[in-house]
Amino acid sequence: MSSQIIPVEAFDYVVFGATGDLAERKLLPALYHRQLAGQLTEPTRIIGASRTPMTDEEFRDFARKALKEFLKKDEWDDGQINTFAGRLHYVAVDAKDDKGWDELKKLLDTGKDLVRAFYLAVSPSIFGDIAEKIRDHKLITKSTRIVVEKPIGRDLASAQTLNDTIGKVFKEEQIFRIDHYLGKETVQNLMALRFANALYEPLWNSAHIDHVQITVAESVGLEGRVSYYDKAGALRDMVQNHILQLLCLVAMEPPASMEAEAVRDEKLKVLRSLKPIVDGDVEKLTVRGQYRAGASAGGPVSGYLEELGSPSDTETFVAIKAEINNWRWAGVPFYLRTGKRLASRMSEIVVSFKPIPHSIFDEAAGRVVANQLVIRLQPDEGVRQWLMIKDPGPGGMRLRHVSLDMSFAQAFDVRNPDAYERLLMDVIRSNQTLFMRRDEVEAAWKWIDPILKGWEETGQKTQGYTSGTWGPSQAIALIERDGRTWHEND
Repeated sequence: MSSQIIPVEAFDYVVFGATGDLAERKLLPALYHRQLAGQLTEPTRIIGASRTPMTDEEFRDFARKALKEFLKKDEWDDGQINTFAGRLHYVAVDAKDDKGWDELKKLLDTGKDLVRAFYLAVSPSIFGDIAEKIRDHKLITKSTRIVVEKPIGRDLASAQTLNDTIGKVFKEEQIFRIDHYLGKETVQNLMALRFANALYEPLWNSAHIDHVQITVAESVGLEGRVSYYDKAGALRDMVQNHILQLLCLVAMEPPASMEAEAVRDEKLKVLRSLKPIVDGDVEKLTVRGQYRAGASAGGPVSGYLEELGSPSDTETFVAIKAEINNWRWAGVPFYLRTGKRLASRMSEIVVSFKPIPHSIFDEAAGRVVANQLVIRLQPDEGVRQWLMIKDPGPGGMRLRHVSLDMSFAQAFDVRNPDAYERLLMDVIRSNQTLFMRRDEVEAAWKWIDPILKGWEETGQKTQGYTSGTWGPSQAIALIERDGRTWHEND
């Protein structure tokens, strides 16, 4: 089965922070893959912008090295690489003063009729400065968009300030707040699974679902993000955006259509229905952890404090028991967890259905296990439905717990594109469906803020856990005191 590639109209993508890690690892490879797929049309250009002095040729050499490192061998095509390099231009600009902005305007003026996108792959502290420079130098056209990366604020107040600053320059429909998790194939398949099949949606409620687990686990440590991560922590870095967005897609009501506003309206309702975790509930319903020295697949690894080189109580692990106060989900707990230096790299959503009300099978047949739907986001994207069946063969009824397993890589004879590829093209198409609206961001912070405040007021400490495990024992207790267990790798 092959996928249909629909070309997008020609564009200018201006990447601020073009010599940084995100551009090198993700943005340049993603744009190259879209060219390789035949999606880019002439006279599309990618314009790098940062403070580093660099010529066009030097930027092209930088891009070639990045592609050499991050592409698979069979994805390198000399002809395509040269064509892609020909699209690349570079302008040295400074977000804090007017240096280089006239040169950028002169370059962009040669493509006035093109879709124009500004990607801010830079620190959020200069989002506002860049937005204002774009306005002051009259770089905004009727087909201009701006893309901002997380984190959007450190709390509700700072998120509102940042949104206000950008909102004074750009209209809301021009602002694309990117969360790359929403670009993953499996995340979108979650909507297809729910809303394109008669099988699941009638059961998608508290009458049939016992609980939901959402896990985003990383096996790596800080990896060069020391200065950012120690100020953020796992709750701000992962829960406020990635995990809550996944929760929204699991829990939202069917939208009237797949149009952006219809989908985002339903996600907003979920965020506003989250039961606040305040006061004494913070310590009861949340767990903070911090990894210690241990082992990974590559051998022994240091603890967080050793990597950081200074004392810190920043959490590298969070587990939360959340509830949604609405008709569909009343009484169904959502167990959320994320962390670094865990047993494996894995992101998944587990929907655990309620057990059957009565078993007609005798003890010799074996235990009847409740059905589960496992939606795997990474590393092996796919869907697995766990069912009870009869063990084949004579000799009476023996039950087995088995899965119907669909791996996207095996089911479809197509390359699975990186999330950024889809999202970068959605910006050009002006499709906001997979991007966060301002009120979504602020509603998420409104739920997160009391947890942060509760940690601070009660002095809730991080619990140590050994690298290469699934987190602190308190996270296990969080779910097991409800008579449930975390779903681990199969």
